[in-house]
Amino acid sequence: MTDLEHILPLWQELERAGAEYVLATVVEVQGSSYRRPGARMLLAADGRRAGTVSGGCLEAEVAKKAWWLTERGPVIERYSTLEDDGDLPYGSGCGGVIFILLERSATARPLLEALHAAWSAREPLAIATVLEGPHIGPRVFAGSAPALSQLTSWQANLEELACAAFEERKPREERIAIDGTETRIWVDYRTARPGLWIFGAGDDAKPLHNLARELGWFVAIADGRTHLATAQRFPAADIIVPLHIENLHRTAPAELDLHPGDAAVLATHSYEQDTHILAFLLSRALERRPNYIGILGPQRRTREALVDAARLLGLTPTTALVDEWLEQINGPTGLDLGADTPASIALSILAEIQKSLTAASALPLKQVRAMRPVESQR
Repeated sequence: MTDLEHILPLWQELERAGAEYVLATVVEVQGSSYRRPGARMLLAADGRRAGTVSGGCLEAEVAKKAWWLTERGPVIERYSTLEDDGDLPYGSGCGGVIFILLERSATARPLLEALHAAWSAREPLAIATVLEGPHIGPRVFAGSAPALSQLTSWQANLEELACAAFEERKPREERIAIDGTETRIWVDYRTARPGLWIFGAGDDAKPLHNLARELGWFVAIADGRTHLATAQRFPAADIIVPLHIENLHRTAPAELDLHPGDAAVLATHSYEQDTHILAFLLSRALERRPNYIGILGPQRRTREALVDAARLLGLTPTTALVDEWLEQINGPTGLDLGADTPASIALSILAEIQKSLTAASALPLKQVRAMRPVESQR
C-alpha cells in the first residue's frame, strides 16, 4: 500500500497543473519478481516518478520509453530480467518476465480517481481491465468507486467480473467476447488500506506509529492522557483521539471509527485503561471488531482485565466467556523475534499484525518455497 501514498500526491499535483502523465501497472509476472501484479508507478514529464514496478532494475528502462510507447494509446510491454533474455544493461535481475500496462492520463485518470476514493475511505476495490485488442485500457470498478451510468454489453460483463472478484476478495483473469473477439480481462482486487489503532501514547508507541506509517497504514493514536496524545508527539498520525475512559464502552466518541479489517494494540501500561478499552472493543458486534486485537503484558494480566471488562459490560465473567475472548485476542502481542527494545518490540507486533491481515504463515521464505510444488515456483 505504500506505493499509493507516494503516487496519489504526485498525481494530484499533476492534475492541478493540467500536466500529462504516464501510469505503469504490472499486469502479469512469469517466474520470479520483486513486485506482483497490481504494482504501479506514476511518471511525470519532468522526470519525477512515484511507486515501483520492480526492485529497482526496471524503473529507469520503463521511464525511458514510456512516453513514446504511449503516443497512440495504452500498450502492454514485456520486460525480462532473465540472464539470457532481454536487453537490460544490468545482467541478471530477479529472474522473471514482467508485463506492464503503460497508459496516459486519459485512461489512467478514472483508475487513479477510484484508487484515491478507496484509499481515502479505507475500503477494498476491484478493478476489471481490458488487456487485449483495440479496447485495451478501459475499466469497470466494484467497491467505493462510482458506477458507470451507462454500460455496453461487454462493460456489463466487466462489471460482473469485478463484482465477483470483490465478493471473493481475490484477483482473477477471464476471457470475454468484445466485438466478437475473445479478449483477456484482468481483475485486480485491492484490499482496504490497513488501519492501526494504538491505544496508548507513551514513548514505546512512537516506533509502532513510525513503522506503521512507513508501511503506508492509517494510524490512529487514542489515550485518556491528553498530555501524551498530541500531534507534537505523533506528527504523522492520521488521527489522535482523546479518550474519556470511564464511559468509553457506553458512549465512545465518533472518531473511534474502527473498521473490521483494522488492528488494535493496547499499549497504555494502565490496567484501568486497558480494562475499559477491552470492554469497548468487545462490546462491538463480532463482525465489527478489529481483525486483530493485541495487548501488551502477560496473559495473566489480560485474563484479569477481561474479567473486569465483563463486569463493566454487565456480564458474568465465567471461565468459558473469558477463554472465548482470549481466543480473539493476541496477548501478549507480537511474534517471538527476541525483541527487547521499543523499536524491536514494535517490529514484532507489526509482523504479527501483517501475518494476521494476510493469513500468511510467517515462516522463513526459504522454508515456504521448499514446501511448494516446483510448478508454483516458476
